[in-house]
Amino acid sequence: MSGRPIETIMVVDDDVALLRALTDALGPTAELRAFTNVRAALAALSQALPDLLLLDVTLPDGDAFTVLEALREREPRPLVIAISGTASAPQSFRLAELGVNGFLPKPFGLVELEAAIAEAATQRPDIRPQLRTLVGQRPIHEIEREVRATMLDEALARTDGNRRGAARLLDVSRQLVQRMIRTRS
Repeated sequence: MSGRPIETIMVVDDDVALLRALTDALGPTAELRAFTNVRAALAALSQALPDLLLLDVTLPDGDAFTVLEALREREPRPLVIAISGTASAPQSFRLAELGVNGFLPKPFGLVELEAAIAEAATQRPDIRPQLRTLVGQRPIHEIEREVRATMLDEALARTDGNRRGAARLLDVSRQLVQRMIRTRS
């Protein structure tokens, strides 16, 4: 699977049989932690973030929205695939607003699970939820400048400082990368 690497997976679902099946299916390919309620999931997330979170929408002590709200300010944000047999259209819409990368209706098979994970891992991250929180907090020109600087720093880091490689990653000219470097110094 190309895209974002998935080495750690957290599954949060109150269906113990499903947790066992997911552990059997995904355990050999990644470090997997499983939880049956919101409280335990939040405690684990406060310690470490997984690369992928498979999250049941309805849980005995809460719901997926509580977990997603707790992730709002955490970085790097894990890929999140919501799973449910009963999610309503408004719930699905709210999940998307909170940055869920995919949705699997129950029951699902291994093929559907693998396809959802592959799709989530290869899609571009949705920065809209984070940007929505900034509206009214800071002027847009400050946010634009910070996004450009962050993307430039990341592209340079991923290419070991190679400006041509950074330009390719950012899909801009090498001259623009050089100008961006000069103007921020």
